[in-house]
Amino acid sequence: MSDYWPWWAGAVGLAALTIGYALAADRSFGVSGSWDRVLHWRRERNLERAEEEFADERALAAALATATDEHFSTVSAVSVPSHASTAEPSSDPFAGPPADEDRTVTPRRPVPVVTHAALLISIFVGGLIASLAFGRFHLRSDMGPGFRDLVTADPNAMIVLLFVGGVLVGFGTRLAGGCSSGHGLNGCGRLDPVSIVATATFFGTAIAVSFLLWKVV
Repeated sequence: MSDYWPWWAGAVGLAALTIGYALAADRSFGVSGSWDRVLHWRRERNLERAEEEFADERALAAALATATDEHFSTVSAVSVPSHASTAEPSSDPFAGPPADEDRTVTPRRPVPVVTHAALLISIFVGGLIASLAFGRFHLRSDMGPGFRDLVTADPNAMIVLLFVGGVLVGFGTRLAGGCSSGHGLNGCGRLDPVSIVATATFFGTAIAVSFLLWKVV
């Protein structure tokens, strides 16, 4: 039994996860985005309630028409010139489309916060099952002998470094608009230029830091 799965098995698993999530949720897969939505679950629940309230397109159109009429009531109070013809198209920028014209657009609804939570829990459970299956599961409070030899063996300093590193990773993820799963798996798969640059940046930085730690320091 090998210590790690073969590379092709990991590639197939990642591809199946990415495609399956896109088919199920109609969204691209991204861990940092799911984490952000789970942390702000109250905001997400309010958005979901608003979506459910206006799920009926006719109710939404009626509510928008009422709100527009109330907000722009002064516009409707302006008198119409006597020479204006009702047969001509209205020049009112707030007028709706003609009755015989169908401009119905069905927007994509946001992914429920429960789906994001299930994704994050599944990642944890999947790693737990894999470690138990290979007999490598054990709890530890440090990063292993490699981290102790290269960085520090002081447990307090180790906690501070890991905390600062986690904050920097989170900041960089939000600054880049995605993480390795969102940019690396989905963005690069779609040949998105932004994702390609972002992926090259964080992977290149990781390679450079690893080289400095193992070859220089």
